Amino acid sequence: MTTILGIETSCDETSAAVLTADAADGTGATVRSLVILSQDAHAVFGGVVPEIAARAHLTAIVPVVERALAEAGVAREELDAIAVTAEPGLVGALLVGVGWASAFGAALGRPVVPVHHMEGHLFAVSLEEPDAVPPFTALLVSGGHTLLIDVAAWGTYRLLGSTRDDAAGEAFDKVGKLLGLPYPGGRHVERLAAGGDPSRARFTRPMLRRDQAPGDGDYYDVSFSGLKTAVRLALGSEPPPVAADIARGFQDALIDTLVEKTARAVRAYDRPRVVLGGGVACNRALAEAMRQRVAPLGPVVHAPSPRLATDNAAMIARAGFFRLAHGEIATAGLTAHATAPMPGLTAA
Repeated sequence: MTTILGIETSCDETSAAVLTADAADGTGATVRSLVILSQDAHAVFGGVVPEIAARAHLTAIVPVVERALAEAGVAREELDAIAVTAEPGLVGALLVGVGWASAFGAALGRPVVPVHHMEGHLFAVSLEEPDAVPPFTALLVSGGHTLLIDVAAWGTYRLLGSTRDDAAGEAFDKVGKLLGLPYPGGRHVERLAAGGDPSRARFTRPMLRRDQAPGDGDYYDVSFSGLKTAVRLALGSEPPPVAADIARGFQDALIDTLVEKTARAVRAYDRPRVVLGGGVACNRALAEAMRQRVAPLGPVVHAPSPRLATDNAAMIARAGFFRLAHGEIATAGLTAHATAPMPGLTAA
C-alpha cells in the first residue's frame, strides 16, 4: 500500500489530504482525510489579494497538515511521498506549498511530486465515482480556467477549446459584483438565478453560431467578457430590471454556451463519459443542463461534489499517485510557476 500526502495552495484555500492506494498508480485510491481552510479576508476586496493569500498560507499550512495526518491516523513516517501543486496559480501562494513540501520531504527522506493544478481537477471526480476514468470529454471550469479537453488516457490530453478572455468562474464573480452580491459570486448568482424568470432577460450566447463548423478557430473556444458587458448594460436600463431575472439570463447564457461546446466535442470524439471539474462544476444548473443535452448522444455525465470541485489537496494527491508511478519526482530547486501547460496536453 502507498500513502501520499497532498498539498494545495494555488489560490486562497490551504488544503492537505492523505490518500492510500494498493495500486502504484493510485487506481482505487481511498481518501483517508481532507482538510480545506478557505480564507475569508478577501471578501471585503471583492477578489483575492495575492500577498494576503500567500501570508495566510504561511500561517495555516502547518496546522492544516497536522490535522490531515491526525484525521487519517497516519504518522508522518508512514508517508511514501508528498504531492504538491507547483503550477499554475498565484506564484506567491504556490511557493508556500512548494517550499514547505520540499522541506518536509527532505526532512523525511521522501520524494516530492510536483502536480499541475488543472490535472488534479481531471482526477477529482474519480475519487467519488470509480467509473469517471478515461476515455472521456472533460470540461474544466474554474475562476481562472475554462478548458475543453479530450482525455484519451491519463496523461494523454488533447486541448479542444479554452476561454479567450474571462474564465467561467471569473465571469460569475464579476456579474455577482455588478449585482451587489458577496464575493465569491458564483454560488450567490446561482441562488439568485433560481428565482429568476428566464424569459425576461435573455442574452446572446457568446461565440455560439449555427454556421460554425469543425476546424473553425471558435468552434470549441468560449468568451465571456461580452456577456459580462451585456449584463452591465442591462442593469443600467430603464426601468431597472429585476436582479433575479438578470442573474438567470446570465447563467442560462453561460451554461448554454458551455454545454453546446461540450456536446460538439462529444459528437466529434464519441467518448462514453463527460467529466466536469473545477469550482463552477458544483453549479447544479450546469450539471443538470449537461446531462439533459448529452443524454441523447449516449455519454454519462460525472460531476464532483462541492468538496472536490473546489481547490483541494485530495485531487492533488490522486494526480500525484499517477505522476509518481511514472517516476516524475522533483529534483533540488523545485519552484512554482504562475502559468504552465498541463503535462501531456497537445493541441487538437
